Amino acid sequence: METYTLDAKDKALGRLATEVVSLLRGKNKPDFMPNKDSGNVVVIKNIKDVKLTGNKLLTKTYFKHTGYIGSEKLIPMKRVFDKDGGQELLRLAVYRMLPKNRMRNEQIKRLKFEK
Repeated sequence: METYTLDAKDKALGRLATEVVSLLRGKNKPDFMPNKDSGNVVVIKNIKDVKLTGNKLLTKTYFKHTGYIGSEKLIPMKRVFDKDGGQELLRLAVYRMLPKNRMRNEQIKRLKFEK
């Protein structure tokens, strides 16, 4: 189990997310196995200075649905970014990049943000 600290200043959101996923899964270790959880912890600092390329901040939306008829919600990326300074954006990007298996929830808990 190792702790990695990454600086998000002037890094693109998607490229940072792929780096975090690789570290959380332990793909940088020589004894990597897809069915084994490495236990790595990733700490992100300066998340509010992450770079969003293009016009995504104004045009991208996140979809949410509760399961009831007519309860779908489209949340603009700007509102999600303003709420917590980009933490939720990176957490969602990493969560959706991790493999869809039982280890995903345990791995996303080891993504931390420095204040």
